[in-house]
Amino acid sequence: MDDRATWGASFGEEHFGAAQLGDQRRTKRLTQLADRMVRHPGGTLPEKIDDPASLKALYRLMDKEEVTHASVLAPSRERTLRLMRETEGTVLLVHDGTELDYSGLTSLKGLGEIGSGTHRGYLAHNVLAVVAETRDVLGLAYQKLAKRPKARNKETRQETRARADRLSRCWKDASATIPAAAAGRRQIEVADRGADILEFLDFVQSQEKSYLVRSQYNRRISLENGEETRLHDYARRLPAAGYKSVEVPATKQRAARTARVSIAWSKLTLLVPRQPRGEIRGVPLSCWVICVREVDPPTGVQPLEWILLTNVAVERLGDACQRIEWYECRWIIEEYHKALKTGCSVERLQFTTEERLKPAIGFLSVIALFLLNLRNASRRADAQQRLATELLPELSVVMLSLWRYKQPRPDLTVHEFYYALARLGGHQNRKHDHRPGWLVLWRGWTKLQPMIEAATILGHIKCG
Repeated sequence: MDDRATWGASFGEEHFGAAQLGDQRRTKRLTQLADRMVRHPGGTLPEKIDDPASLKALYRLMDKEEVTHASVLAPSRERTLRLMRETEGTVLLVHDGTELDYSGLTSLKGLGEIGSGTHRGYLAHNVLAVVAETRDVLGLAYQKLAKRPKARNKETRQETRARADRLSRCWKDASATIPAAAAGRRQIEVADRGADILEFLDFVQSQEKSYLVRSQYNRRISLENGEETRLHDYARRLPAAGYKSVEVPATKQRAARTARVSIAWSKLTLLVPRQPRGEIRGVPLSCWVICVREVDPPTGVQPLEWILLTNVAVERLGDACQRIEWYECRWIIEEYHKALKTGCSVERLQFTTEERLKPAIGFLSVIALFLLNLRNASRRADAQQRLATELLPELSVVMLSLWRYKQPRPDLTVHEFYYALARLGGHQNRKHDHRPGWLVLWRGWTKLQPMIEAATILGHIKCG
């Protein structure tokens, strides 16, 4: 089947067409493989690519010296940075890390410890660029495959601080590689409690960049009246200045719910610790704290509480609500990690050397963006007016409409297409159901591909 018959061709060319791999034929092969994988992203590599010749071509490609983690990711990253420059709204740079477990690959001797130390693999530190106003994912702005260093006996604080491989450097290193926004544009670095590292906050502020980080530590602070106290103690004492609703996604430990939260904020200064860690300038950091606390949580449920730090001014309730909405976008990167690990099965790679494994991880990290954007397109404001054929090949739209409505309907809107795709993936489309997530859409997309392939092979349907 011609790879250009489906949506995947444009995806491969757009994300990998400019890859510099030492030979243009390798770049062409990489784009073709990407086009195949977005149709079948799940399972092992033989399950993703069922053609033995193409699978062997992938193995040979990953074995080339010029095909590295950096060279594979570079064109997609440059695309992301270009879209960031072109975006009129606020761009959120959402940081987070996830562990990739390769304990079963016994031939790989250099992997780092993960989990409690009994497993081996990488800590993948990722940064997604997200448009705050629409929650569209522009792409992957940064990825580092880090290894947890082994502890050394009798290492001094200065020696620890100087180590190039300490994991606490990941946040700062990520920020350092991403250019600051142009004048008049807003770019915010958003992260969970793992980024509550003074070295990171100090670096971002020193570069005149902006951050929004959930606080983990009850740090020493100074108030505007000169009083010194502790951050969390002070934030929890602030009187509520307003309320709003926050959507809390489901996890293994809790069901999804809508939480009503109180909002309070104040300006303050983070003081230099008496025993500083990391590389910092040693100056107090002026910022704002926003305290978000759930009101009347359900019985038996731990109340939601966020203590957020930001160097973007908070002057009124609307400002505080906007910052909270920015932080809510952090959940998108958790969905991305699910797409990478569950949707693309990145931990099922079986390469026997790190030189081959790392570029394959980078390759699948870009494919995972496709799965994430399956959901995002269905949630845009124009989804009920925009024709699905503006985003997808007509053959995909026709085959899905034949399955769902028993007649060819090339006039399906984006909204109709994605709800039909969700139905194919197991979603019931009932009014009280939550909107389809990427996982159910991915299942539907995977089930749709054999229909498209059968129609193409049999030649019963011809589309432009």
